[in-house]
Amino acid sequence: MSDNDIAILKYDGKEYELPVIHGTEGETGIDITQLRAQSGLITYDPGYGNTGACTSNITFVDGEKGILRYRGYPIEDLAEHGKFIETAWLLIFGELPLKEDLARFSALLTAEELIHEDLRHHFEGFPSHKNQPMAILSAVINALGSYHPDLYDINDKSEFFLAVGKIISKVRTIAAFSYRKSIGRPFVYPDPDLSYCHNFLHMMFSIPYKQYDPPEEAVKALSLIFQLHADHEQNCSTSTVRMVGSTQANIFASVSSGICALWGRLHGGANAAVIDMLETINNGDYTIDEYIEKVKKRECRLMGFGHRIYKSFDPRAKILKKATHDLLQHGFSDELLDIAMQLEERALSDDFFIERKLYPNVDFYSGIILRALGIPVAMFPVMFAIGRMPGWIAHWYEDYTNPTSRINRPRQIYTGETPRNYVPIDFRK
Repeated sequence: MSDNDIAILKYDGKEYELPVIHGTEGETGIDITQLRAQSGLITYDPGYGNTGACTSNITFVDGEKGILRYRGYPIEDLAEHGKFIETAWLLIFGELPLKEDLARFSALLTAEELIHEDLRHHFEGFPSHKNQPMAILSAVINALGSYHPDLYDINDKSEFFLAVGKIISKVRTIAAFSYRKSIGRPFVYPDPDLSYCHNFLHMMFSIPYKQYDPPEEAVKALSLIFQLHADHEQNCSTSTVRMVGSTQANIFASVSSGICALWGRLHGGANAAVIDMLETINNGDYTIDEYIEKVKKRECRLMGFGHRIYKSFDPRAKILKKATHDLLQHGFSDELLDIAMQLEERALSDDFFIERKLYPNVDFYSGIILRALGIPVAMFPVMFAIGRMPGWIAHWYEDYTNPTSRINRPRQIYTGETPRNYVPIDFRK
């Protein structure tokens, strides 16, 4: 930063010099950390759309150009050449793993795939018929910490490595168990001979005396889903994890808060909304053209189109569109795919959507892939949570190890009543 890198704020006859900071990809921001102390002013930015809450080395997103990079690596390269576990290591530890790193990490994930038997009793308190696996996942991940209190305070890299292994491995077991609980089926224990994604599908769909052996294409597709959801900069759930972590809450509680934030329909529930929309069309309630017209009249939303960050095509959507076709060519089928493709083609040729830069996002095709794999809609946000876990952990640790980090505490502009006197109850009107 040069001496000239300042912004000048003029207010009430005074000038305030504010430093300007630059990111490695050309992003520019005004440092307002001393604004209130110098001027008594605060900024007003509902939804934090123009607020940089931190600097970060983890993920870069350029919404205008449709760019997503993890630790500098384009998402397209990672999706083509890497797998989820390799990507998880990259996000959390900063570099692509060496062979010995990957072997050590895989061994740890295998060693930590079981959960404490007492923890299984937590599942019994949830009603099976309510079918809310996200409630189970968030609660049990939080409770997981009580079985590992030695990891409440991370004192060195070896403790962090162990905590990472426990969470990344056990989240799939807990997720699969939450699904089994929601449909009233017995739990299926993980198989140490299976890969990360293969093992998850085994725990989801095997039954006693009949093990589910998914095709390699299904395992590959699931790994890709997890990879593409692994991180996305300062989104709602990641910001939640960082905010909770800023209180020095332990890593288990912090990532559990991310699950709760992800549960919302506007975040982790978006791909389920896409399936609901496609089923509405498939059921004959509307034709594709009729639905498009309803969207243009603002009577409903075109789910899976548009993104708060991306103003061009979501790069993850391009990857998933191809993956969807590849999966279906290997014998997987879904009646909603033709509708999705026609809907996409119709929208992308309509000036209404082009002018508003409404392009398919990652949710548009992810739901179709998950359906093809046999994942029920109620589990969609759970799948998102498994994939996003490496990103949450990476951001938690980045903040945890930052010596200048402090507890997050946003300000507000108070718009309530001015001072007034207490009125005894007999005199109130």
